[in-house]
Amino acid sequence: MEEAIAKAKTLIEALGYIQRFAGKIIVIKMGGSIMDSEQTLSAMLTDVVFMSAVGMRPVVVHGGGKAISTAMEQRGLEVQFVQGRRYTDQRTLTVVEHVLCNEVNGHLVELIASRGAPAMGLHTLSSGVLFGEKLFLEADGRRIDLGSVGRVNRVNTKLIDLLCGSGTIPVIAPLARDKTGSKLNCNADNAAGEVAASLTAEKLVVVSDTHGVRRDPDDPHSVAESLGEDEIHRMIDAGVITSGMLPKVQACLRALDAGVRRAHIVDGRFGHSLLLEIFSDRGVGTLIQK
Repeated sequence: MEEAIAKAKTLIEALGYIQRFAGKIIVIKMGGSIMDSEQTLSAMLTDVVFMSAVGMRPVVVHGGGKAISTAMEQRGLEVQFVQGRRYTDQRTLTVVEHVLCNEVNGHLVELIASRGAPAMGLHTLSSGVLFGEKLFLEADGRRIDLGSVGRVNRVNTKLIDLLCGSGTIPVIAPLARDKTGSKLNCNADNAAGEVAASLTAEKLVVVSDTHGVRRDPDDPHSVAESLGEDEIHRMIDAGVITSGMLPKVQACLRALDAGVRRAHIVDGRFGHSLLLEIFSDRGVGTLIQK
């Protein structure tokens, strides 16, 4: 009886959040090692289906870097990174597209469908919704060409809105097309930030294998529960936020600048971390807001 009462209290606590976010778009970026664990991935997508079932409109944007590197090594292709970006020649792009679209995206759509919710993969081998421009890096005053690497600067929100309105969960791979129709390999955090910004989503939730933003990079117990936009900028300038955390935080800032109310960075390795961040007062990551 006590267990049943506890469950009822949890549902009552969630009621206010369900009512508040009903009909609202929540963009969820999935990446990191959670993409490699079938159990963790399945639990995360169950949370996404739950969100859809109670009236929210989840939009999933995913990465797949480790799977791409593995596939390249199996094909005898050299994996090269420049300032954290994957150098992408034509052969690499072929592998990237196959892995992201056919393997990772297709698998996510199947897992969502197996839980009773319709989903549709959006990528360069089906209906693409991301458009971008070629990305160049700077080093020692020189411009570095990364091949077919780009950044997202436009999103087909009409198609995403149409799918969400019909109860279908969009699942977006981070591949874009430029003005000439050429394909570009994009950072998934950047893509998620642009999707959230273009849709003026209620929330952006970046789910990865990190506890959140650390105030001290060397102290795992220094994760901030909440950070303001100004404090985030100060931490970037001071070199506290660097490497893999930087694009995640930049995606959050991009979303906030476009009118997204809140952004979260959560650890997907914790059970139901996505639901805890949205449906309760006990978050498991870092909340970023203006």
